[in-house]
Amino acid sequence: MNTRCGTHTRDEDTRTQNRLKETGNIPVHIAIIMDGNGRWAKQRGLPRIAGHKEGVESVRDIVETCGQVGVQYLTLYAFSTENWKRPKEEVSMLMRLLMRALRDETDKLHQKNVRVHAIGNIQELPQKVQDELLDAIERTKENTGLKLYLALSYSGRWDLTNAIKKIAFEIDSGKINPEQINDQIISQHLSTQGVPDPDLLIRTSGELRISNFLLWQLAYSEIYISDVLWPNFRRNELYEAIDDFQKRERRFGMVSEQLTKKKPQAGYAKRLLKHVSGL
Repeated sequence: MNTRCGTHTRDEDTRTQNRLKETGNIPVHIAIIMDGNGRWAKQRGLPRIAGHKEGVESVRDIVETCGQVGVQYLTLYAFSTENWKRPKEEVSMLMRLLMRALRDETDKLHQKNVRVHAIGNIQELPQKVQDELLDAIERTKENTGLKLYLALSYSGRWDLTNAIKKIAFEIDSGKINPEQINDQIISQHLSTQGVPDPDLLIRTSGELRISNFLLWQLAYSEIYISDVLWPNFRRNELYEAIDDFQKRERRFGMVSEQLTKKKPQAGYAKRLLKHVSGL
């Protein structure tokens, strides 16, 4: 008997994943602005925290699916610097929910070979949340599968401001000459140091803004806006986003003709390598 996976059977789900792997490039790094929890709850006459709880189910499914299709990095905008401005009661409930989610999910993430990381001003989080987060990071640090980055108390401007401070300190101490500062130097001082920039940014709930998220890193990311509220965003919606991504032409400032000219050369090199190796 085939078990159900979302609205598809597990066999159908596997076929969809295989098709995506065969028909185009899987994004190396996906970043997601998880929006719509409050509206999801309001539509059902429920308190906002109910939407956040259901949103955890979406996180679980998306993390698992990204690991299955071959995404290497997944960054989730879980709590922004601006979110501290929300009503104290909601912030308190969110912190408790985050603490429980970390406690409940770490074993499952570890079993799935997921490595947990965090970016943001983590020191602003309640100590108990910090403890659970550091425990998850420590317990999964040897894992070699999907690298899950949780953006907590994070904003793109905070990230850039921090990078500028670090660079200024290194200039003052003589480690860096101002003339040496370039894109690479700046990237090396961001909280995402060593992480490739997102190939694909997904935002749920139909909002058309990036909300102070990964401002430097999103320079050439493909953007996919889903009208689906985050608690309803599951693997089938992720497949649609990846499928849309695979249809895009990523020019990085060039024109289509330049990309077309490069493709035969790459194909020739591949055929030559295959001929020489005898494979």
